[in-house]
Amino acid sequence: MPSWELFEQQDEAYRESVLPSDIKARVSVEKASRFGWERYVGLEGDRIGMRTFGASAPLKELQKKFGFTVDAVVSAAREQVNRVTR
Repeated sequence: MPSWELFEQQDEAYRESVLPSDIKARVSVEKASRFGWERYVGLEGDRIGMRTFGASAPLKELQKKFGFTVDAVVSAAREQVNRVTR
């Protein structure tokens, strides 16, 4: 979602087609802050994102530290699916 503001300006039918309300297993991935994404993933959804400010390291180390890896995203998605299918 490139812009929360633009997404919110869309009609409800479009928003529902992108984020169906009956889908509860949700994960957001945002290389900036995790702040605000609970609005779209719900209180039980998972948010992968920066949890601190000013981290400095080679990019690959930071990506691993904050969960920006394929394995971390897949793991979070599987946990969400398992949570809602129990």
